[in-house]
Amino acid sequence: MEAIRNEPGRPDHRDRPDHADLVFRDVQVVDGTGGAAYRADVAVTDGRISGILRASDAGPRTPRPTGTRVVDADGLALAPGFIDMHAHSDLALLRDPDHSAKAAQGVTLEVIGQDGLSYAPVDDATLAQVRQAIAGWNGGAPAPDGAPAPDGASGPDGSGGGSTDIDFDWRTVGEYLDRLDHAFAGRGFDGEGTAVNAAYLIPQGTVRAHAVGWDDRPATEAERGAMRRLVAESMEQGAVGMSSGLTYTPGMYADDAELTELCRVVARYGGYYCPHHRSYGAGALAAYEEMVTLTRRAGCALHLAHATMNFGVNKGKAPELLALLDRALDEGADITLDTYPYTPGCTTLVAMLPSWASEGGPGAILERLRDDTAAERIRYVLEEVGADGCHGVPIEWDTIEISGTTDPALAHHVGRTVAESAALAGEAPWETARALLVADRLGPTILQHVGHEENVRAIMRHRVHTGGSDGILQGAKPHPRAYGTFPHYLGRYVRELGVLSLEECVAHLTARPAARLGLRDRGLVAQGYRADLVLFDPGTVAAGSTFAEPRRLPRGIPYVLIDGRFVIEDGRRTEVLAGRSVRRAG
Repeated sequence: MEAIRNEPGRPDHRDRPDHADLVFRDVQVVDGTGGAAYRADVAVTDGRISGILRASDAGPRTPRPTGTRVVDADGLALAPGFIDMHAHSDLALLRDPDHSAKAAQGVTLEVIGQDGLSYAPVDDATLAQVRQAIAGWNGGAPAPDGAPAPDGASGPDGSGGGSTDIDFDWRTVGEYLDRLDHAFAGRGFDGEGTAVNAAYLIPQGTVRAHAVGWDDRPATEAERGAMRRLVAESMEQGAVGMSSGLTYTPGMYADDAELTELCRVVARYGGYYCPHHRSYGAGALAAYEEMVTLTRRAGCALHLAHATMNFGVNKGKAPELLALLDRALDEGADITLDTYPYTPGCTTLVAMLPSWASEGGPGAILERLRDDTAAERIRYVLEEVGADGCHGVPIEWDTIEISGTTDPALAHHVGRTVAESAALAGEAPWETARALLVADRLGPTILQHVGHEENVRAIMRHRVHTGGSDGILQGAKPHPRAYGTFPHYLGRYVRELGVLSLEECVAHLTARPAARLGLRDRGLVAQGYRADLVLFDPGTVAAGSTFAEPRRLPRGIPYVLIDGRFVIEDGRRTEVLAGRSVRRAG
C-alpha cells in the first residue's frame, strides 16, 4: 500500500494525453451500485474519475493507465465517499478545519440543518434564540446576560462550547453556504473551504421561530405566507430540502396543514422533507404514518430521519414499520430513511420536557424551571404521564446518561445517569435534572439507552435505507456514532455479523443517498464522476470509538479523497480543505 511515483521498470508517461494525476493500482472496486466488486486500475484526473480498467478486460495489448502518482492498492477496497445523511456539524465545519471526526470515517459529504433547528434563515433575535436552544448540539451559545463569551470552542474533552471563533455574520441560507465555501480563507491551509462537503436542509423550526416566534399557537395567514416565502427563498439559494424536529420547540407547534403547505413549496423545487417526527416511542407507528400521509398529500419526497423504534413499547416492532413503508412504496410513494448502527440515542436533556414547558423559547423555559409550582407540573408530566418531549413514555432516569455540559464546572455529571447523580446527591432524580438544566442554561447533552438491536438490524436491511450518524460532536462524552458510524457498519454489521454484504452496505452509504440528494456526479465509482473516494481494508476496518472512548478514530481507512485530493493520507489528516457547499441543482 505504498504510494509511489512512476512505477519502477516503467517509462515516464507524463506526456501521454491519457496520463492521469493519480492511479489506484489493483484495487477492489465496490462501486456503489450494489453489484459485485471487481478488481481494476482506477485513474483520477482534474478531480474526476478519468478511467477504469477492469482486470477482466486487461491484456497484453491493453495499456494500463499511468499516473503522476500511483498507489499500490492491493488488499484495499475503493468505494465512493460516504454520505452522512444526518449530521450536526453546522458549526463544527466552520470551527474545526481538521474535522477528523467525519473525514477519518471516509465521509466526504454531510447533510446538515437537521431536526428543524439550525442557523439560517434567521434575523438577529431568532439567531440568538436558536444559538441558546441548540448549544448542546453545536456549542455556540451566546454569553448569558451580556457577560463575556467563553474563550474558544470546545476543547479536546468537548467541554465548553463558546463561539468567539465564529462570526455569525450570515442571515440567509445562501450567506451561510457562502461562509462554508470560504470558512478558512487566508488561514494558511491548502484550500479555503471545509474539511468535507456539506448540503443543507431548511430547518422548519427555525423558519417558524423567525415568522411566528416560540409560542404554541396556529400561525396566521400572514405568518404562513412569510414561512412559505422563507422556504422558497432558501430553496432558491441552494438548500436540498427541509427538516423538522416535531418533538422540539417551536417546530412541533406546527400542525399538519402548516407542514403540508411548506412541503408543497419544497416539492416545487425538487427537494425532500426530512422529519424527526412526533414520536419514536408511544405512538411511533402512527407518527411514521402521519409523515407518509402528509408528504403524499403534498407531493413531496420523504426521508425519515434516524428511523428507529425505541423504548420498551416498540421492542421487536421494526417489521410493522417496514410493512407500513413497503405498502406506501408499492403504491408509488417516494420514501427513504436513515439510521445509525447503535441502540442508544443522543439528544439534549431539555428536549425531554413537555412542549408546553418550552413555549416562549429558552428564556421562558428557564423561568419555569426556577418556579417551584411550574417545575412540579413538569415533573408530574415527565414521570407520571409521559411527556411529548420524551415520546409519550414516562421518563426512566436510569436510562438518561449525561454525555456533556457546556459549563466545564458541571462535567462531574458526565458519564453518570441522572439517577446515579441524584443518588450521590441524596435527592430525587428530577431535582438533579432540574438543577443541571438551570445551572448549564439548558446545555446538557444526553445518551438515552432505549433502543433494541433486533430493530436496528431489521431496519438497516431495508431497500430504502441509508446511513446517518446523527453525530453530536459536543460534550465530554459524545455518542460514539459521531466518530464511528460508517466504519461500524463495515466492520460490525458487514464483516462480523453479515447483516449486509459489503456491496449492499456501500450502496446504502453512497449511491442511494446521492440519488436522494439529486447528485448526478457523486455516489458511484464511475467514469466522469467526482473523485470523492474512500479506500479501506475490508478485513480490518472498524470503528475506534466506544462509549468509554468516544473520540478514538477508526481503523483500516488509509485514504480519503475529495475532488481527487487526499484529505486522509496514510491514515493521517492532511492540510487539504477540499470541502464546499453542495447546493441543489437549479
